[in-house]
Amino acid sequence: MTKQNITIFLARPRGFCAGVTRAIKIVEEALALFGGKVYVRHEIVHNAHVVKDLENKGAIFVQELSEVPEGSPVIFSAHGVPLSVIEDAKNKGLQTIDATCPLVEKVHTEVKKLSKSGYKIILIGHAGHPEVIGTMGQVTGNSLFLLEKPEDLERLPLKEYSKSAYVTQTTLSIDETTDIIKKLKNKLPEIKSPEGKNICFATTNRQAAVKAIAKKCDMILVIGSPNSSNSKRLVEVARSEGCEKSLLVQDVNEVSWDKIPSDISSLGITAGASAPEYLVSELLEAFSKRYNVTLKEVKTCKENIRFKLPAILTPKETK
Repeated sequence: MTKQNITIFLARPRGFCAGVTRAIKIVEEALALFGGKVYVRHEIVHNAHVVKDLENKGAIFVQELSEVPEGSPVIFSAHGVPLSVIEDAKNKGLQTIDATCPLVEKVHTEVKKLSKSGYKIILIGHAGHPEVIGTMGQVTGNSLFLLEKPEDLERLPLKEYSKSAYVTQTTLSIDETTDIIKKLKNKLPEIKSPEGKNICFATTNRQAAVKAIAKKCDMILVIGSPNSSNSKRLVEVARSEGCEKSLLVQDVNEVSWDKIPSDISSLGITAGASAPEYLVSELLEAFSKRYNVTLKEVKTCKENIRFKLPAILTPKETK
C-alpha cells in the first residue's frame, strides 16, 4: 500500500532549555557526589519521562520535606520554592541544593528588592503553579498580589497600589501577557516595570518558532506534560496563529491516530522546554512508519546560553 505524503515542519528551538538542562545535571551530579540517596522535592522539571529517567539513576522524588530523612541531601526543583521551605529544610538539618532556574531566581531577587523598598507588587501568573507559589513565598504580609487574567484587575485594591510594580511568571504566553500588561498600565499608569524581561528567552524563542510554522501546518503536535506551563502555552500560540488542530501530547503513545485528519498534508512538531529530544525522535519515527515523510526543520534562532552549576557540584579546577 502506498503511503500518504506528508511534510513535517519541525520547530527549532524546541525541547530542553538552559534552566532544565542545568536542573537535570544538578540531580545527576548530586547522585555522583553523594553516591547514594539523593532526594528531590517535587518534580525537578515538569516532565514524567525526565523524572522516571532520574529515578532509574537513583533519585528519590518526594512531595514534602517530612519524607526526607534528617541530614540527607535534598534538591529543590527548577521552579523555585518559598522561603519557608528553605527555612524548614535548614531546621531539619537537610543539606540543600537549589536547582531553581537562574531566570526564576532573578524574579525572586527583584520581588524581594521591591518589597523591601515599599512597593506593592503584582505578579502576573497562574495560580497553583509551583513557580508562582515559589515567587509568592519570597515575601510576607500583603505586598504581593496575583493577577491571572484581565478580569482580575477589577479586584485590585488600586488605592493600596499607588506605589506599585509588576513582575511575571517566566513561562507565560508573550501575546497574552502583553495584553494584560497594557490593561494593567491603563489602570496604574505609574506602575514600575520589571528590570528587563521576566518571561524567559526560551519561552519566547519556542513561541516564536511555533508562530513560524503555524500557518504552514494542518495540525501541530506539542510534546510536553499537561502540568507544563510553557508547553500548554505553545498549544495556545499555535491555535491563535491559525492552526486550530493543535494538541498537547506527552509522547508518541498519546497520539490518537484516528484523530489525525485523513487529508493531512502538513504537520508541525515542537516540544516544551522540559521535554527530552528522544520523545521528538520517537514521534518522527512513528509518523515515518505511517506516512511518506518530508522533513523540514524551521529554525528561528540559535540558543547558546549555559548556566553554571551550584558551587557544591563544581570541581575546584573549573570554578
